Amino acid sequence: MKEAFLHHLWKFKKFDTLNLRTVKNEEILISNVGQYLELAGPDFFNAQIIIGIQKWAGNVEIHINSSDWYVHNHERDANYDNVILHVVWNHDTEIFRKDNSEIPVLELKHYVTHETLASYQSLMTPQSWINCENDLSTIDDFTIKNWQERLFFERLERKSTFINDLLIQTNNDWEAVLFCLLAKNFGLNTNGATFFKIAQQIPIQIIRKESSEIENLEALFFGVAHLLEVEKEDLYFKDLKFRYFYLMNKYQLETTIVEPLQFFKHRPDNFPTIRLAQLASLYATQQNLFSKIINTFSAKDLYEVFKVAVSAYWKIHYTFDNESDFKHKKIAKGFVDLVIINTIIPLQFAYSKTMGFSDTDKLVTLMEQLAPEKNTIIQKFSYFGLDSKSAFDSQSLLQLKNEYCNKGKCLECGIGMELLKKS
Repeated sequence: MKEAFLHHLWKFKKFDTLNLRTVKNEEILISNVGQYLELAGPDFFNAQIIIGIQKWAGNVEIHINSSDWYVHNHERDANYDNVILHVVWNHDTEIFRKDNSEIPVLELKHYVTHETLASYQSLMTPQSWINCENDLSTIDDFTIKNWQERLFFERLERKSTFINDLLIQTNNDWEAVLFCLLAKNFGLNTNGATFFKIAQQIPIQIIRKESSEIENLEALFFGVAHLLEVEKEDLYFKDLKFRYFYLMNKYQLETTIVEPLQFFKHRPDNFPTIRLAQLASLYATQQNLFSKIINTFSAKDLYEVFKVAVSAYWKIHYTFDNESDFKHKKIAKGFVDLVIINTIIPLQFAYSKTMGFSDTDKLVTLMEQLAPEKNTIIQKFSYFGLDSKSAFDSQSLLQLKNEYCNKGKCLECGIGMELLKKS
């Protein structure tokens, strides 16, 4: 039995409300269950209840056992002085306020049907993948859509925490924040952390100044990544190495060691050399990148912004020295989708919050223009009846699985609550 289940029972009156009595046999009539706060202090605020012949207005506190009142030290907390009813599953001791007046107790287990308990136990019973997998298809589209929207913005809130911390580190320079986030995204899962550290070591002011020469940007990126430290006969390599030391001296840059970049198990188009070359090309061809994307909510327009190819050298190379067949190596549409999902939309969300306005509808619309991600979690949800038609759907379902299903938070989930309400 979880306390959240008792909150659900009280909030939706999922018990026999016509024959309620306190453990001291006083009649209870509920006029208003109160406001569910989900904050510190009593669970339900400003309830209205008639106990015996006395009408009370105040707060309701809910516990599994009456004695939990003392376990949580509520008798010492002034926030609980106005509790008018203690709702519990098991009554194991009397409860008193600070002034020694006894608090009436409702022992809820006598008023809940076996069917309601069975629904709760069914919801909380682990299945092959998630607890409600057999009932997902019974939830109406309106409930699913509303819950997905909340999940989507919960996910953005979590991501915006990282962005806000980065904003502080960069002295509130949104262009610098974008550069670091893009670098992390371009590094993919394998090299993302290293790309991020590389970006952190190159001030955005230098990127702005040197963006007119793509070779200078490549020299900085490859140099900080420690890809120019060996000796090679390749003339382009030697040129980048010369430029790198010149720029380091010019700007008095000091770099720290980063983890070695990983090439193993990557397809050549995802080699870190190619991704760094694409990032350099993006900043060489798109001036004022932040301004271009922050208010752009059209996937088509964003595809145009990222429609760049690598420099001439990298069109016939994947690594230094080794020449390959010619290929433009443009940033692929699927990769741009990932950039929009993981960088642009979280940045737009964080920026709008910081500036004091809301673009929530536009963000949802943009996400609905993108194809859903393809992974095991999304495939599993589809198997159990929840299909993803867009990135909005897939992102919300990832949040659902990781933050609710995996953590057994069925009683805090919109789908779980709907299944209980049906009982």
